[in-house]
Amino acid sequence: MAEPANQPYTSLLATKGLNAWYGESHILHGVDFEVRGGEVVTLLGRNGAGKTTTLKSIMGMVERRQGSVRFKGSEITELTSNRIAGLGIAICPEERGIFASLNVEENLLLPPEVAPGGLSLDRIYELFPNLKERLKSQGTKLSGGEQQMLAIGRILRTGAKMLLLDEPTEGLAPVIVQQIGRTIARLKSEGFTILLVEQNFRFASTVADRHYVMESGRVVDMISNAQLDANMHKLHEYLGV
Repeated sequence: MAEPANQPYTSLLATKGLNAWYGESHILHGVDFEVRGGEVVTLLGRNGAGKTTTLKSIMGMVERRQGSVRFKGSEITELTSNRIAGLGIAICPEERGIFASLNVEENLLLPPEVAPGGLSLDRIYELFPNLKERLKSQGTKLSGGEQQMLAIGRILRTGAKMLLLDEPTEGLAPVIVQQIGRTIARLKSEGFTILLVEQNFRFASTVADRHYVMESGRVVDMISNAQLDANMHKLHEYLGV
């Protein structure tokens, strides 16, 4: 039976029984989790656990998906990617997607605004001073850390308040990882909600409220950040570290 349209919701984003396929490959097998407004939540797991596919499934970027994805209480599973983005959800992909032919400023100005309240260029430069120094540099002439800052800065312009960040610290120097961590903390304090895919659970523990652990396309555990130390033995087993 369909749920009443005016039923109150407690989660900003929630998946239930989410399945996803690439061609004949069945990647997600009933993924259940929720993210409440204002939280930073991580998806942890080994390579191939389904973390990135989960983000892409939320955005409608897989060949086929089944199950439920709800945003602000409304079902979005049947929507196209552009309509999902228009609701105020933005993804920063692992590959960053920087355009080589565009400079830093042009890359930042490229995505359309989907809602009022997006960060101005000046605010983005305040968060990432490196970008202001490299304003006219081609996107691919930037360092890996600067490219990651540019990729995050670009989605902050859109007005989206629900951010999906895929491995934002991968391959970056520790000083840049710290800067990304400070930025995530600041965005949370300003009302953003963030779903973060991470391999580095030590970094995740510095920014997140809760952690969902994925194995073989399923969520197998949820650990609050306050209980992380007490569950470190389990986490080591899950992640193989």
